[in-house]
Amino acid sequence: MPKIVFLPHVELCPEGAVIEASKGETICDAALRNDIEIEHACEKSCACTTCHVIVREGFDTLNELDELEEDLLDKAWGLEPDSRLSCQAVVADDDLVVEIPKYTINQVSEKH
Repeated sequence: MPKIVFLPHVELCPEGAVIEASKGETICDAALRNDIEIEHACEKSCACTTCHVIVREGFDTLNELDELEEDLLDKAWGLEPDSRLSCQAVVADDDLVVEIPKYTINQVSEKH
């Protein structure tokens, strides 16, 4: 089983974490199954950017981004070339190193 190394995040996994993922599982589902409560305001339907992650190692082993994910990522806080929506990033055979950004943009909970 591939492993996902989550780099330390102040709130979600202060010590960092190493978890096992199943091939074909999304990064978001693997994280949630291992009590890393990554935000997913749209219930993993690719309609927001709250589950944005940066894939520090293994980016090229993930499934390809589709146009909708690319468009949404343009709105993500702290966008980097190796950014993905964790609800759309499907794990293959290789291990990953993932960083959860410090902030997310949640249009539902933002006050206008």
